[in-house]
Amino acid sequence: MGTSAFQPAQAQLTIGQLMERRRVAGKPAEWLGRFTRVQAWGDISILSKPLLALFCSTACPGQVLLGAMDRARELRDMGRTVMGGFHSPVERECLTVLLRGLQPVVICPARGLDRMRVPGEWRKALEERRMLVLSPFGAGQRRVTAALATERNEFVLALADEAWFVHVAPGGETERLARLAREWGKKLIRVEAE
Repeated sequence: MGTSAFQPAQAQLTIGQLMERRRVAGKPAEWLGRFTRVQAWGDISILSKPLLALFCSTACPGQVLLGAMDRARELRDMGRTVMGGFHSPVERECLTVLLRGLQPVVICPARGLDRMRVPGEWRKALEERRMLVLSPFGAGQRRVTAALATERNEFVLALADEAWFVHVAPGGETERLARLAREWGKKLIRVEAE
């Protein structure tokens, strides 16, 4: 007798509903206007909480990891809701720390949610209604690409109240994103560059 695959609660929001829930205005709202719908798994009430976006360059010195892990533990213990793509190695390590807590987490994959399997490490948080998975991408976008990752990171930044840049490699995509965060008037927690 086989077991069925875990299916989280699913919802679709129009981009207008999403912006209203998040009270997004100005340049981030203009940027979000390129989308029409957002797919969601999990508890959409998490959108009413203050959101801290997490970004880290893929190219990151090893000593930065320890500080990032300590800060992720602090955020977890403070009950802060952290959101991100959790794609770079340091971001993935931070997600592991965050998933051990009781606070909400928002994950935004750089692909559509259709046919995406729920990773085992997400299941408990989804069942406990402390995770939200959001994607503005449609069913035809099943593979992560650099272009989708860039768009996803801007999506995360547009929705966040604050942004934590763990490490910014000069000349990289994360450096461009940090500049965009400043242009959009986002509160920056820390921007550490080489």
